[in-house]
This record gives sequence, structure tokens and C-alpha cells, in this order.
Amino acid sequence: MSFLDAEVWRGRLYSGSWEGGAGGTREVREPATGATLGTVGLADAADVDAAVERAVAAQREWAARPHTERAAILFEAARLLTAQTDEISEWLVREAGSVRLKAGIEIAGSAGECTQAAAHASAPYGELLPASGRVSIERRVPVGVVGVISPFNFPLLLSMRSVAPALALGNAVIVKPDPRTAVSGGVVIARVFEEAGVPAGVLQVLPGETEAGAALVEHPRVPVISFTGSTRAGRAIGAKAGEMLKRAHLELGGNSALIVCADADLEAAASCGAFGSFLHQGQICMATGRHLVHRSLYDRYVELLGKKAEQLPVGDPYTGDVALGPIIDAAQLARIQDLVDRSVAAGARLVQGGTADGPFFRPTVLADCHAGIPAYDEEVFGPVACVRPFDTPDEAVALAAESEYGLSLGVLTADPAAGLALADRIPAGLVHINDQTVNDDPGAPFGGVGASGIGRVGGARANIDAFTETQWVTVRAEPARYPF
Repeated sequence: MSFLDAEVWRGRLYSGSWEGGAGGTREVREPATGATLGTVGLADAADVDAAVERAVAAQREWAARPHTERAAILFEAARLLTAQTDEISEWLVREAGSVRLKAGIEIAGSAGECTQAAAHASAPYGELLPASGRVSIERRVPVGVVGVISPFNFPLLLSMRSVAPALALGNAVIVKPDPRTAVSGGVVIARVFEEAGVPAGVLQVLPGETEAGAALVEHPRVPVISFTGSTRAGRAIGAKAGEMLKRAHLELGGNSALIVCADADLEAAASCGAFGSFLHQGQICMATGRHLVHRSLYDRYVELLGKKAEQLPVGDPYTGDVALGPIIDAAQLARIQDLVDRSVAAGARLVQGGTADGPFFRPTVLADCHAGIPAYDEEVFGPVACVRPFDTPDEAVALAAESEYGLSLGVLTADPAAGLALADRIPAGLVHINDQTVNDDPGAPFGGVGASGIGRVGGARANIDAFTETQWVTVRAEPARYPF
């Protein structure tokens, strides 16, 4: 039997065991061909309620286990991800439309999240405070149950980024993956931790539609929600969380800028720009959406970026050696086409691409962009690079900062100190000097500002802040006595 044998999970949810869901079932589709790859169970609100009750019951014992046991399970999860790379990669390629390079990056990153999180279990979790006549302690305690709602684009990694540290710190976790990638973003995680030895009820995986997600967000016994997805959905989740006085860590959209300074290496800049815009068909929150290029390099940069777009092979990543695979579904494909068509009509110059062949959208370069060009103003979530010239550093700062988003920023320059000084003037959660905007590391905090979200997940400090509460404890040798 294979690690992801469909006989185990077909039509089922994972609640510590594999069971049918009250929400029915959904076919898993391959976006490149439309073929059916399997069938997963779907959760409804009643399933979520039952899962929360199981999680609450299991969490206290899990948190009380020696930290070495929790760490060992996280290390074993990392080992399993690495050992099962070939099978997991096939699902990422077929279900999520990932090219093999991206699938490998995602699996390695997910294993890294588990390894990094394993260290959290043994991190110092308190300190003594000055006090007279008693011991005064500030300590961190698990929040209890964490709800994780994850997207389709990096389904395994963007689930694991929250699942692993939340478990390591003694919480129970309920994951609702995007139903379009319920295997690579849900079943894989369930199987990994089932084999690694997580006790029943501590981790549950409930694919579902909007009803299941809303039930998780609104449940009074789920005090923390970690959501990755669109800004529109994130605003609604943030509003509900605020109403209920619960925490929501929201990793949302982006329209990230890459600034190419006058002294930049032009060949390297075009390579960075192409990777930042076209990896995983541009379906990445921190993709390079806006290329801001010094006018002295502008024409040559547009030419080089267009040539790279022209040469990148596009097709089915399961059957061919391609650089770009399919767009996730027909609705997203139509949105990308509409944005490109309206951008050209608004005055953008189509340098390369701009058309789809079935579910595959050609890598596209739009030059002479400015405010008012739809693909320049909005998050495309597709393989579209918008290029605009600037004349002075002050203008580059103003252009980069004018977006409502503030996720990632790249600055390419021969003078890193000047690049960092430039970046210091632009609101962004992530800054990369002499690199493109798509970067991730398990040891680093991740998140944006503005419409790109609130909160941070990743790295020891951010994860401990995200998935624990601060508690003040005092201890006296005998009961205190008061004047009444």
C-alpha cells in the first residue's frame, strides 16, 4: 500500500481516524487535463462542531506531554515528508498544477517547517519577574485549539507553516484546506502526522466549502485562526474575529514591487524579474506584480524580460518538462485574461504572451504601465509582469508605496546600503535586497502590512507569539493575609 493510498482517504475526513463527512464528497480534479484524481470527504458545520469538541478534549493531555515527545513527532513528520517526496510531489504536480521545481521547493520547505517547529517545544517559555514576598512568573501557555484555513497555491507549505508550530507548542489543530487541493493540502498532512504518532483528536483535517470555514472562524472554542487567502475573505474573517475578541493571523494578497536601480546588473535583474513573476504561473501572494525600472535600463529590461517569457515552456507538468503549468481553474483563468485585455485597452503595451491555450496562460509582459492599468493596480494571481519606468529614487519610492498592499519588496542595485535605505521608506512586511520578491524561510517571520494582512507566522519568536498566550503566575509560601 502506498503512503497516500486512496483506499484510506477516499470520501473521508480525518478526525483521528478516517470517517465520512456530513458535507458529502467532492471530486479531486487535475487542472491540466480535467481528469478526476480521487474523491475527498467534505465537512459541514456539524462536522466542525464535533471536531472542536474532540480537539478540546485531546489538547490538554497533548500539552502535558513532555516537550521531547512533541519534538520527536515533529522530527518524524519532517522525515516522512522527505522520505515520501516522490509520491507527495506527484500530487502537488497533478492536483495543484505545480511544476516539479516548485513541488520540490514546497516539500523541502514543509519539512523545514516541521524541523524548525520541533525546536519550539524546548524553547524557554517564561521568566521570573521582580517581586517581594512571592515568586512572580510570566509564562507562555498554549491557546488551546488553532483553526488553520489554507489556500490552493502552496497547499502543503501554507498549511504546515501554522500546523507544525501550533502542534509543537501544545495546541490542537483543525485544518480546513482549499477543497481544490484537499489531498496535497490536507490528506498529506493527516497521513504524515498519523504515521508520526500524533494522538487522536490533536490534529484533524476537514476539507470543506464556505460553510465549514465560517463554522471554524465563528466557533467560540477556537481562539486563534490562521488564514491564508484573498484580501476580500481576510477582511471578513478579521471582522468576525474582532467581533468575537479572538486572534486572526491573516496572510493575504499582494502586488509586490521589484525596483531595478540604475546601477543594477541587467541580466541578473531580468532573471530575478522573470522568476518572481512567473513561478507557479504567478499564483503566489508575493509574486512580483510591478517591475519599476530606472529609465536608463527600461527599454533593454523590457526586451530581456520579454525574451525570457517567450522562451519559457508552458504545459502539463505531469507529462512534460515545463516552466509553467495550468491555472488552477477556469474562473481564475478568465479573470487573468480579462485583466490583461482591459490593461491593453487602457494603454499597456503587450510585449509578450497575453493569451491562453486551454488551461495554460502564457507568461505575459506588459510595458508602459501606470496607475489606471488594471493589471498594474490589482493583484493578478497569474503570470503577468507589469513594467513601468522611473527617473529618480524618490519617484521609485512613491511608486512602490502607492499600492494598498505591502507584502514583499525587492531592490536590485550595486549598492546594497543604498538599496536598504530606499527600502526603509516603503511599507512592506518582507524586504529583499538584490533578490526578487518570492522568498520564504522556516526560520523567518512571514506577513505583510496594509491590505496584505496582519500578524506574523514563522520563526521562533513570531510562532510563539502567534500560538501561545501570556500568563502571569504568582506563588506564595503560605496564604496572604489582608486587613479585611
